[in-house]
Amino acid sequence: MRAAGTRMLACVTLLATAVACGQERPVARATVTPSAQIRTPTPNPSPPGGDEPRESDVEGSDPRWFEGEVGLADGRRVAMHYRRGEGLFEQHYNPKAGEWTKPHLIYRTKTDACQSIKLQARGGTVTAIANFGRYCADGEPPTESIAAVGLGDLREWDHHLTKNFDGWKRADITDDGRKATFVLKSTVLQSTLVWTSTGGFSDPVFKYSG
Repeated sequence: MRAAGTRMLACVTLLATAVACGQERPVARATVTPSAQIRTPTPNPSPPGGDEPRESDVEGSDPRWFEGEVGLADGRRVAMHYRRGEGLFEQHYNPKAGEWTKPHLIYRTKTDACQSIKLQARGGTVTAIANFGRYCADGEPPTESIAAVGLGDLREWDHHLTKNFDGWKRADITDDGRKATFVLKSTVLQSTLVWTSTGGFSDPVFKYSG
């Protein structure tokens, strides 16, 4: 009888120390903090040559739609962002220097920015597609469509403006980076814009089907 009482007392003692008889020890669960889905982008106050590229100051439900970044095979990176009432800006990162360049204006306009900036890179050449239009961030069609190309040290960029156009879908860059073809295809229209390292941009070509 005394042995049974001793076992019962031991069980009560174990329960008091959070180790229940015949049960496993509780496992602590990680606290998950929900990621912020909506934030208002603010200008990055970092000085030129900082460790991060500037952010767009255009408000939207997802600010990442208003910025773009792409990497090159040699370790360099190119980033672009919009500035309200100013236009499209570019910065690039040099891994040897370990810093980003000062923001460089690619295209100046006071027109509202559309959402996405599409960057592509191949053969040391970088292409960019960006659009502007009144209320464009809310879904209205663009009125200013920009195709831009940078190569070499990326200090100089060529750009082409097409007005009242839905915007280029993609750029096809040759392996050597000497030619880029901007393309937009639909059921009724095929549009192309060619850039070459020797001649720059040609006039866009619009072909209607049917």
